[in-house]
Amino acid sequence: MAPPLSRRSLLQASALAAASLAAPTSPAAAGVARAPSAAAPAPWTVLPFALGQVALGQGLFADKRKLMLDHARGYDVHRLLQVFRANAGLPTGDAVAPGGWEGLDGEANGNLRGHYTGHFMTMLAQAWAGTGEQVFADRLRTMVGALTEVRAALREDPQVLGITGKFGTAVENVRGSYQYVDLPSGVLGGTSAVTLSAWVKPTHDGAWARVLDFGDDTTRYMYLAARNADGVPRFAITTAGPGAEQGLNGTAALPLHQWSHLAVTLADGTGRLHVNGIEVARNTAMTLTPAALGTPLNHWLGRSNYATDPVFAGAYDEFNVWSRALTAAEITELQSRRAAASSAGRGDLASYAFDETSGNTFADASGRNRTAALRRTWGGPSHPGFLAACPETQFIDLESRTTSDYTKVWAPYYTAHKILKGVLDAYLATDDARALDLASGMADWMHARLSRLPEATLQRMWGLFSSGEFGGIVEAVCELHALTGKPEHLALARLFDLDRLIDSCAANTDVLDGLHANQHIPIFTGYLGLYDATGERRYLDAARNFWDMVVPHRTYGIGGTSTGEFWKARGVIAGTIGATTAETCCAYNLLKLSRALFFHEQAPKYMDYYERALYNQVLGSKQDKPDAEKPLVTYFIGLTPGHVRDYTPKQGTTCCEGTGMESATKYQDSVYFRKADGSALYVNLYSPSTLTWAERGLTVTQTTGYPREQGSTLTFAGGSAAFELRLRVPSWATAGFRVTVNGRAVSGTPTPGSYFPVSRTWRGGDVVRIAVPFRLRVEKALDDPSLQTLFLGPVNLVGRNSATAYLELGLYRNAGLSGDLLPSLTPVAGKPLHYAVNGTEFAPFFEGTEDPTHVYFRRVEPRVVFGTTDSGVANPARSDGTTLLDEIWAGAPFGGRAALLARVRSTVDAWVAAGLLGAADGRTVVRTAERATFAP
Repeated sequence: MAPPLSRRSLLQASALAAASLAAPTSPAAAGVARAPSAAAPAPWTVLPFALGQVALGQGLFADKRKLMLDHARGYDVHRLLQVFRANAGLPTGDAVAPGGWEGLDGEANGNLRGHYTGHFMTMLAQAWAGTGEQVFADRLRTMVGALTEVRAALREDPQVLGITGKFGTAVENVRGSYQYVDLPSGVLGGTSAVTLSAWVKPTHDGAWARVLDFGDDTTRYMYLAARNADGVPRFAITTAGPGAEQGLNGTAALPLHQWSHLAVTLADGTGRLHVNGIEVARNTAMTLTPAALGTPLNHWLGRSNYATDPVFAGAYDEFNVWSRALTAAEITELQSRRAAASSAGRGDLASYAFDETSGNTFADASGRNRTAALRRTWGGPSHPGFLAACPETQFIDLESRTTSDYTKVWAPYYTAHKILKGVLDAYLATDDARALDLASGMADWMHARLSRLPEATLQRMWGLFSSGEFGGIVEAVCELHALTGKPEHLALARLFDLDRLIDSCAANTDVLDGLHANQHIPIFTGYLGLYDATGERRYLDAARNFWDMVVPHRTYGIGGTSTGEFWKARGVIAGTIGATTAETCCAYNLLKLSRALFFHEQAPKYMDYYERALYNQVLGSKQDKPDAEKPLVTYFIGLTPGHVRDYTPKQGTTCCEGTGMESATKYQDSVYFRKADGSALYVNLYSPSTLTWAERGLTVTQTTGYPREQGSTLTFAGGSAAFELRLRVPSWATAGFRVTVNGRAVSGTPTPGSYFPVSRTWRGGDVVRIAVPFRLRVEKALDDPSLQTLFLGPVNLVGRNSATAYLELGLYRNAGLSGDLLPSLTPVAGKPLHYAVNGTEFAPFFEGTEDPTHVYFRRVEPRVVFGTTDSGVANPARSDGTTLLDEIWAGAPFGGRAALLARVRSTVDAWVAAGLLGAADGRTVVRTAERATFAP
């Protein structure tokens, strides 16, 4: 049943911080059930608008989003569901898993599979909320329905999956189901002679997957493998481990997706292996017989006594065991008919026809009535709420693990977060109660697992790199708790407290050096949610201080952070630049944290950072071309000279491709905020868009080509409402910030790095014009001032050059009186925001190309030059690297030429007096400045 609205309202309030996924208000969504509005958490003084309330206009963001929406429309969601269905032993049809991190053969044995599906669901939810296109809601409902079936299947014993067999019905063992057939004890009956016969259709070429394995452990056993290390069938028997195996090896690999017959006879010291009726191996020195094994504990079809061996993937038809060695003629006869119809008859020790089409047991037709059962290697879920694309074993292993090994345990709670968030977002977007039930069940299961563990165990788990990573699960569980009101869900969120990190950051003690960046950034967005739910101040203090430890002290010009996924010492930027800098997930999560902090405290620095990262790294991480198969998003963005962005990273379906899909469908989520009491409207970003503020009876349409246009226009429509319009004045806006309302200038002095208020009763037809002139400036690496990056307004300009050494640039040669360095560059005709200098074209970082780029360059100003007039005097420098020209131009902007000349004279006098510049050279510098002509 759908939950009561009061509970939904609570979730809506919490979900505002995430993406505000109320169903869209666009005409395309007419008639769709909408989530009710709700009060936000009490600590929030500013609220966001839902995605459906802010429509993107034509421009840079809409162009990027269109590429991702096309991908979301076209990608087959059944491919994403394949690993979930396989884990539950359900039919997967013809669907092929995406591969990469989302497949069984991906990095670290596919231990992260399921995460990408969660990202994809969030993308669909955001796409539906932002566009109202029914296709996105339909795809979400398909996925929710499938996951509901998966959970139901996991709650039960595995069920027979019948398919067409060699002679009739066969049983399929889907790869990734970890299912096997468990035969009862005593099948071999102590026989000293035996024939083992099986029809198999393997679907995967994994080495050492067992057709059968009867034994106690890895010392006493008898097995038949479809493929050994050489890719051919092998039979072996031993009572003293692998070194004492007596065996038979085939001569060719069994073909995949085809039926093959395997038969092994063992009697009188001779073993024979037959493949499709042909003897392919004989060993006359096989002294061991099944009798030597005694009564093995395990009698398995499809599972190995070696835990690391893969489970057999494919299908079984008949399996028979005789207490004698069949003749070659009898084995040949089995190729064309069932054993029951052959001269050999059914196996007298065991005979399974696998004709069952339901249930989880298999009848024994040998007359001994030894019924077999279908089982999972891992047993089954510990709780009915369990939902995953892999067994629960990683969660179990993590609880005793003391060292990280992602080939064994790779961030299972991180993956759980992505799935949980995906189904939560599906519920918010479509009002599908099944999705909420899935989410609530997952939280119930996690609470049942974690609440029984000692505090010390939890702290150890969450402190493990990679294995203990849990992503944004605290945030998602807080959202869920706001909906369900279940105390267990709030308690679950608190079980992820990483006390050492919280306490250090709350005390403003920087302990980030050496930590994995993306493992920790999303934690703090969750801790803000815990502050909202509990009022505990340490969560808020920790989040605020943590943000200040990262921005700007560990942040590159494009807004990214991390090198090789980790943080280094505070203030080291140049010293960390490499080919694996700026993991894209980090920017995504820092944006979320900045946004959440702004809800609590309207510090302009949060939105300044938001603009920096969004307009540069996030936009630039998406390639500007369509692709049906991949989202085309970077993982790392290398900042080394000549780096070429890789939009198909690693093996695919990575975390950054997942967050990249999300980013590209919520570009509008922070353009506008509103004061919690409705008394103010914040314009945070200048982006073409239309806001529908239904509560105030107004729409606000923002028309702009920003950042290709240096300003924006807001046009009001609808009724009238009195409130304060707060326009963000970017911290870089030192060239002025001018506002007019209906053509009349607004009085006041806008301050860079603040919000400029305009109070009035707004009416339909009002027009606000914002002019924000751009200047070209440099930003210096904190640890090496000579390593710099170029910005024109909010836009990072990068050199396109294949050189692998830092470019050397001088920029003072034609600097303007305002301090603007742009006159030193030459515009490229027909290419907005493209400029040339020293033969290299500089272009916006946000352009998703595959050009080799230089984000940072080496600043070299060898001689004193003013207005392109070269003095011939070497540009001296202090011991800290500050040059004479640096000190002169640090006084910009200048009110006029006289002010600049005064600055030149005073600086020269000081440098001469300090012995840093010769008197004669000083006079030459002054005369050159006096002769020069300066740009404005």
